[in-house]
Amino acid sequence: MVGPRKGAFAEESAEVEVLFANMEKMKGLTKKIQASKNRLETSGKVVEEAIGPIYSNTQKLQIANSNIDRVIEAIERLRAPLDQTNREESIIKRGLKKTDLRDYIASLDRTNLALQDLRRTNIRSNQQAVRELSDLVKYGTKQLEDAFRDILRDSCRQTFDALEYVAKNNPFPLIAEDKLSTLRLINTHISNSFTQISQTDTRETPTQRIYAETRGDYLTNALRNLSTASVSTARKLTADALYKPGQNGISTYAQGMEGLFVAEYDNITAIFPRDEWTAVCNSTCGAPLGDFNKTLRELNGHIQRNLMTDCFLGYEIVGIVTRLSIRLEQKVSALKRPIYDSVKPIRETSKASLSKLLDDTRTRVQTLVALPMDGASVPVTTTTMTRLQEMTNYLEPLSSILASLGDGGWSSGPTNSSSSSLPMDVGPDAMKLFEHYASDTVDTLIQNLESKAKMLLKTKSLQGVFMSNNVAIVERMIRSSELAPLMETYSQKKLERWKKTSSAAYLDAWREPSGHLLDVQYTNRKERPHSGGAGTTDSVAIVKGLSSKDKDAIKEKFKSFNASFDELVARHKTFKMEREVRAHLGKEVQTIIEPLYGRFWDRYHEIDKGKGKYVKYSKVELGQVLAGLS
Repeated sequence: MVGPRKGAFAEESAEVEVLFANMEKMKGLTKKIQASKNRLETSGKVVEEAIGPIYSNTQKLQIANSNIDRVIEAIERLRAPLDQTNREESIIKRGLKKTDLRDYIASLDRTNLALQDLRRTNIRSNQQAVRELSDLVKYGTKQLEDAFRDILRDSCRQTFDALEYVAKNNPFPLIAEDKLSTLRLINTHISNSFTQISQTDTRETPTQRIYAETRGDYLTNALRNLSTASVSTARKLTADALYKPGQNGISTYAQGMEGLFVAEYDNITAIFPRDEWTAVCNSTCGAPLGDFNKTLRELNGHIQRNLMTDCFLGYEIVGIVTRLSIRLEQKVSALKRPIYDSVKPIRETSKASLSKLLDDTRTRVQTLVALPMDGASVPVTTTTMTRLQEMTNYLEPLSSILASLGDGGWSSGPTNSSSSSLPMDVGPDAMKLFEHYASDTVDTLIQNLESKAKMLLKTKSLQGVFMSNNVAIVERMIRSSELAPLMETYSQKKLERWKKTSSAAYLDAWREPSGHLLDVQYTNRKERPHSGGAGTTDSVAIVKGLSSKDKDAIKEKFKSFNASFDELVARHKTFKMEREVRAHLGKEVQTIIEPLYGRFWDRYHEIDKGKGKYVKYSKVELGQVLAGLS
């Protein structure tokens, strides 16, 4: 057992020895590696110290190279505007005559873009280039503005008179379509670039200003003859002649202005963008509207100086201008208010005229120092009714004027009341106001005539004839004109009362002969006088039954009747009566006298036994005389 054990230990001991021997080798190798590492580190430091400066220089070179590239790029950017200026300047300086318009505008657009880029960079070195590009843009824009103006002037070159187009009812001329296209193109560019080169905060672009000046003068010249004609046709040839509808040229003036403004608005909408239409239209039409205002002021002065005869011109102008403003509201809404406002002075004059016409009627009557002794009417009646008749030609504008005054407002004089949008419809309410005004006018006339008649005419019969004549003229002039339906109520009520009052005043004188035909009948007598017609009355028996005293009384009644009747008949024939007045009053006399005389004659005509000494008229003869009064 010992032997094998020793053999095993010997083998393990040999392996241990081998292991130790390997470990010693490893230690030696490790030392060598460590020594080599130390040498390598020492060599690396030497290399690092040698290469470090070279690497640093390389980085600096790279940075420098990058900076050089950036500088080159900056230089290129600095040179670009100059190159741009040089390229575009050659196009722009050649001018529009040698360059197509679209190419010219495209060059200006590129210049504008370059100018915008430079301004955004905000580099000081670019300021010179900014100035040069700005000058170039201004120069090019100025060339476009001149071209814009030249095209407009060319469109205005033909002599133009609006009267010719109104008279022939022709459409008003427009700018040619090719010119509109060019103007639109130029305006678009100038409007877009205007904000970039403008140093002031203004809303009016150069093209707007040029258009307004050029076309505004054109419109003003086209309307000048119409303006002159409106003033000249207002001059009066006869001082007291009433103005008649259409005598003045204002209607033609308004038509011409409307046609021109509508055509011009079509031009404007074809050239300018929508948000500029109103501004351009107002500025373009400003000059001709100024002339229109001036013309209306002159006409207003003329109306004020001749108010009693030419207030009707004022009514006509109010109607014409108000209707014009309403029509333009649908076509050129921007001009509605300026045109409507232009007639305000004449509207105020027209409002004042209504009370002044009443005052004039009252004054004309009150200042009469004498009345016709034949009972004839006075001219103021015809004058007053003629005015009312004339007013029916202007019911449309008068309706708005009366509405602004209010019912009865014409009696208190002119007021400051006004409406920004007065109605133009001639409705029932407006007609009621006119009926009230016309009724007040007739009442003022007749009441003052009655007072003056009582003051200046001695007898009631003469007063009655005078008033009947004037009332008849009033009634006739109402019935024969457009006043008839408007004053129907007045005619049926108030005027009819005036007629009855006037007739009663005239018939007062006929009470005297009527009184002579009245006799006393005694009912307690046995032979009572008979009454009734000729067939039932026995004049012989009645006369025979009278006492001598009664017979003398009857004879005296016949004599008194004859004298009074003949005098009134003669006086009746001396009165100057209107045809309908003579017929009416004659019939009224006949209605009163004929039945009374017939009864009296039937009873007592045998008083003079047919000799005619006391009984001057038979019933037939008296009827003929009475019939001759009508």
